[in-house]
Amino acid sequence: MKLASFTLNGRPAWGPVVDGGVIDATSQYPTLKAALAADGLARVAAWAAGRKPDAALDAVALQPVVPDPGKVWCCGLNYGEHVRETGREVTEQPTFFTRWADAQVGHDQPMMIPNESIQFDYEGEIAVVIGRGGRRITEADAGRHIAGYACFNDGSIRDWQRHTSQFAPGKNFWHSGAFGPWMVTSDEIPFGTSMTLITRLNGAEMQRATTEMMIHTIAKQIAYVSTVAPLEPGDVIVTGTPGGVGARRTPPVWMKAGDVVEIEIDRVGVLRNTIAADPA
Repeated sequence: MKLASFTLNGRPAWGPVVDGGVIDATSQYPTLKAALAADGLARVAAWAAGRKPDAALDAVALQPVVPDPGKVWCCGLNYGEHVRETGREVTEQPTFFTRWADAQVGHDQPMMIPNESIQFDYEGEIAVVIGRGGRRITEADAGRHIAGYACFNDGSIRDWQRHTSQFAPGKNFWHSGAFGPWMVTSDEIPFGTSMTLITRLNGAEMQRATTEMMIHTIAKQIAYVSTVAPLEPGDVIVTGTPGGVGARRTPPVWMKAGDVVEIEIDRVGVLRNTIAADPA
């Protein structure tokens, strides 16, 4: 099942993506996060079976898959090629930083270049949406806590990221990242399934990797962050970007207004966003 959050007739909604359209499931649960907290996805699937879409996909504005996550944990330096291109070393434990909810937009929404920098970089990633909460989750049990997977663009303002050793400022500019277009539920992507991640900028392939190339597995990431704090339904873990980022190319490749960036995961779909100047 594909599940999306969207704006329908001026109000927030969510529901299954079917037959080129969306079914509004807000009569069952007010948000996707609420459905996850109630362990209600099976109920929604049964309710939606055979229903016709309430609106075409192109008639709604897709929002971040989970617009209101409690936590967004982002894993850095998790592919060997990216570690090498940054001149860093592989660490025994994963590196994490956090993103705020308003730092990302949905599919086909503009990602914003802030007025303070032109060093706007792409980072294609696989996002894991938590369906079942828990504290100190073991790696062996990690798969049972995943609701599904989505595409993520961890858009980064590189000079602000490098102001100090802390990544967060360059990772949290308003509307600088993207999350979508929808979540594919974990029953369609069994835990441990190989996935291929591709980033394209204006049609040119910039990044490509598979999940087997991760340094720290998704299971380890879930175990690690759930040791720090309980994971809750609707929390998101963004699992790292491969080599090929714009900052490490010669010359550097920065995204500019009018560019189109796509993040594709073979088992999920394509997240597409235009780049625009922040009007504020």
